[in-house]
Amino acid sequence: MTVFASDDWRQRESAHADRATALTAEHIARRSRGETHPVWDFLFTYYSYKPSALSRWHPGAGVELEDAASDDRAAWRWYVPGSAAGSLRVDAESYEADKRAVVRLARIMLRRTSERPGQFDCFGLHEWAMVYRQDEHRHAQPLRLGQRQTDEVVESHDLKCTHFDAFRFFTPDAVPRNRQPLTVDERTANEQPGCLHAGMDVYKWAMKLGPLVPGHLLLDAFELARDIRLLDMQAAPYDLSDFGVVPVQIETPAGKAQYVRQQRGFAERADALRRAILAA
Repeated sequence: MTVFASDDWRQRESAHADRATALTAEHIARRSRGETHPVWDFLFTYYSYKPSALSRWHPGAGVELEDAASDDRAAWRWYVPGSAAGSLRVDAESYEADKRAVVRLARIMLRRTSERPGQFDCFGLHEWAMVYRQDEHRHAQPLRLGQRQTDEVVESHDLKCTHFDAFRFFTPDAVPRNRQPLTVDERTANEQPGCLHAGMDVYKWAMKLGPLVPGHLLLDAFELARDIRLLDMQAAPYDLSDFGVVPVQIETPAGKAQYVRQQRGFAERADALRRAILAA
């Protein structure tokens, strides 16, 4: 059991809160004004975790906090007295027992995704498949190339999506164009580290593992999801110029090369985080 001295963990807690505030301030300000954003709201709607959840610091499993028993943390669920008088620690055993299915799935998804080779030739076409031959779209933004040319881009490529939670939004005409049908029951067999959404989902698994994950890893995972989300929307078929989003034109060779360069970088960051979370 690692022991964090009182001054040490309180400093970590304060730094975590400051970092979380900086990461969520713009979203909170937009929400207070009743504004929406087609890129960044996803991080708080699809991933339905409030900014306050990001702000709450946990030391992670196997860490004892000195002189914490008089802190508000003592009333938090999953905290129990440590070995030293006045200390607290995360009750990892009870958390795993109560959340057995969630913890098991998180371990499987993180481990298996990390162990597979990455696929780097999908070019973000999942977003294009979500509007293929469809007059009405999930998002209000106009298509950058118009409907006809957008459909032609889909038809001129091999769809290779491996992420079920993206595939389930494909239009009916796009579904049979994917290299393989995907089901929720087979997601543990198909997830691979090149997928942008698999990289974003590291944040989801870190959040689901709650107090078992150290705060700095949670915020690292959120930052990764934020950075990936930008590329995901840059490569999407939508015209987001009103929001300052410069497109990555994956319908061109130069755009494909740019996408893959960033995709590989994100895969490396995501893999390092998966391993760190598994170790934690």
